[in-house]
Amino acid sequence: MLCQLTAAEARAQIAQGRLTSVDLVKACLDRIMETDKGIGAWAHVDAVGALEQAEALDDIRRKGNALGALHGVPVGLKDIFDVKGLPTECGTPARKGRIADLDCAVAARLRDAGAVILGKTVTTEFAFLNPAHTSNPHNPEHTPGGSSSGSAAAVAAGHVPLAIGTQTNGSVIRPASFCGIFGYKPTRGMISRAGVLQTSVTLDQIGVFARSLEDASLLGDALAGYDPHDTASFARPRPAASSGINTEPPVDPDFVWIDMPYHDRMSEDARAGLDEIMNALDGHVERIEVPKSMIDLVRHQQVVHEYEIARHLADDFDNHWDVVSEKLQAVVKRGRSYSDQQYADALSMVGGAENFFALFFHDYDAVLAPSSAGEAPLKTDGTGDPVFCTVWTVAGLPCVNLPLLSGSAGLPIGVQLIGPAERDDRLMRTAQWMINALAPNSATTV
Repeated sequence: MLCQLTAAEARAQIAQGRLTSVDLVKACLDRIMETDKGIGAWAHVDAVGALEQAEALDDIRRKGNALGALHGVPVGLKDIFDVKGLPTECGTPARKGRIADLDCAVAARLRDAGAVILGKTVTTEFAFLNPAHTSNPHNPEHTPGGSSSGSAAAVAAGHVPLAIGTQTNGSVIRPASFCGIFGYKPTRGMISRAGVLQTSVTLDQIGVFARSLEDASLLGDALAGYDPHDTASFARPRPAASSGINTEPPVDPDFVWIDMPYHDRMSEDARAGLDEIMNALDGHVERIEVPKSMIDLVRHQQVVHEYEIARHLADDFDNHWDVVSEKLQAVVKRGRSYSDQQYADALSMVGGAENFFALFFHDYDAVLAPSSAGEAPLKTDGTGDPVFCTVWTVAGLPCVNLPLLSGSAGLPIGVQLIGPAERDDRLMRTAQWMINALAPNSATTV
């Protein structure tokens, strides 16, 4: 099936003239039509616009002009990214009917890379706690995770080879884990957030979903670049994550497992699977106790996130309080209750985390960690616990979910690798090495 091609495979076939972007987009649209009624991954599918983009890109190839890194490949964007002429409703009635006037920076980068913007994927309410209607493609009774629910589900269901989301706590890595796909959150500041819903200027980060590690790297690289309109964006060269995929490490990587206080929230399946992986990597994983400076980061993240969302979206909350869910209302009330001093103290600890990890990785190539508590919970139980991603998000570190495990219910369980800031290429090199090292054992089902 064309819709099951990876982005790299599709781009290569389009460049060779063996496949047209129009045919690929049609296949994706057919797949959405066939399956999305039971999944609900899409907030808006721009079928007409996507086919027009595809026809224009095919014409560029036929003329022999330059091709982009994602030439002709369809992509879905979480419905908090502005795309000119398309709705950006952010999963809330408060923004119902809002049409974007301009492309966000990510959409502009996608166009520059020759990608086809297929439409907008479902997000939870204001990209936060309240679950969306989207179902997990592996079992419709279970959540795909949040807040990038639709992006993860769309890739897992074969609707698109690539999709884009955001992570303020665990909203890329956790859905990727639940849906059994690759999720990649680059180093903070690698990808511009301009034109994206801001829930936390300190913590919001862009991430991507794909069905291969190569595709995740390819998309991350296409989106990366300096943007003076984003305060987190840094004006210096960026590592090419793709360069790590086909590079052999000079020596076998060293991993570290940190015994976090919240690891008791892991399911038995997740714990057994991760133990099996560490045993298979015998001699390459060191286990250490959690450093004292990390213990309170989860609490500090909550203060920063809730303080900032209550203020960044104050107009939405003040003008549309009656359509804000009770879950989010409780968060906003709590966020408004924090004093400026409490916020400043928590913010200083966030900065301290960055400094701590700048030295920490001198001894290790990557942290090995859970991506989630285990298999996706039932939809009635919410979008899952994000705590297994919190520390790494606070520190702005690059993270990747590897779909290596499955649990007793037959649902995926991901494994997370975390690398040093601005060494995304090294993280991908380490991730590919680990996949290759574990392949002969295939010890992935517990």
